[in-house]
Amino acid sequence: MYVFHDEFPLENGLRYLNHAAVAPWPKRSAEAVRRFSEANVTSGARDYPDWLKLERSLRERLMRLLNAPSTGDIALVKNTSEALSFVAFGLDWRPGDQVIISNEEFPSNRIVWLALAAQGVEVVEVSLKGDDPEAALLAAFTPRTRLLSISAVQFASGLRLDLPRLGRGCRQHGVLFCVDAIQQLGALPFDVQAYDCDFAMADGHKWMLGPEGLGVFYCRTAVRDQLKLHEYGWHMLEHAGDYTRQDWQPARSARRFECGSPNMLGAFALEASLSLLEEVGMERVGALLEERVQQLTDGIARLPGATLRSPLATQRRAGILNFSLAGWDNAALYQRLREEQVICVQRGPGVRLSPHFYTREQVIEEVLELLTQLAKG
Repeated sequence: MYVFHDEFPLENGLRYLNHAAVAPWPKRSAEAVRRFSEANVTSGARDYPDWLKLERSLRERLMRLLNAPSTGDIALVKNTSEALSFVAFGLDWRPGDQVIISNEEFPSNRIVWLALAAQGVEVVEVSLKGDDPEAALLAAFTPRTRLLSISAVQFASGLRLDLPRLGRGCRQHGVLFCVDAIQQLGALPFDVQAYDCDFAMADGHKWMLGPEGLGVFYCRTAVRDQLKLHEYGWHMLEHAGDYTRQDWQPARSARRFECGSPNMLGAFALEASLSLLEEVGMERVGALLEERVQQLTDGIARLPGATLRSPLATQRRAGILNFSLAGWDNAALYQRLREEQVICVQRGPGVRLSPHFYTREQVIEEVLELLTQLAKG
């Protein structure tokens, strides 16, 4: 059995349940950055060819994590918002075109579409309340619907959507399918081919256990040419590295979205973080995470005055559990938990807890004991 707890030497007494925001790095990622920093100090860029090998390894790990057909479908980006902007401002919109989103989206997957109003694009926000949110999203399609953009898992409630079903619906209606994957990628298995999505994107600093400032953008080969480019430079060229060539064209691969020098420091950290997820295996990561969320769910459900704000069905959740306590203002409850070294966040209708696969059961038990005391007043 692979032992992974040693990868996370968190401070004594720290109960970290905030992976849906920013995750701790595994020890191996800090070590990778240390080695990279020392190499820069002692030998500069002498070993740049080796750095490029590591960057290729990162692309391969991301390809496997997404189950993308090839590394050519993978672009390394600054963050989710940048990738969403590549889609929103890359498509050739017509006045009257519609974009379907939900009314629970994180601002990154809302503002970018609302910003298209000047081009005559209408944004339709669909409620996810009810027993069949996928049906509600698909029922909103009209002949003018051009694209559905949805979070795989909603950031506040933790609701996980049936992406294969949405993908089939989009294909049947000729609608482009864009998935904000940030709250699922690294938490549960993810499969762009099974979902039949055109675009998917995520930051590395949440469930992938990497640094801020480096994420992934999957762009399906068949739709890549539909996105106009707005950023240009040496790195996005088909013949990058041929610095004296006068004729030029964008790279045929998704590297066309990477205009300039890469975030090599972030690549060293994220590649190391993903190596841990691969060693554990995403099926096991997902199963262990489900056990932790169920432990929290069962414990909070027993508390007097507790209200669970997240879905209870396992197929409807990933790593997020949102709850509230009677007699407690959410902001005050969040602050009290922080004072007790429970790292979480206030989101939507309550306080959001988000463990990961490596979170010790004892940590969750300690949090539940504390919540029991707070519920009793």
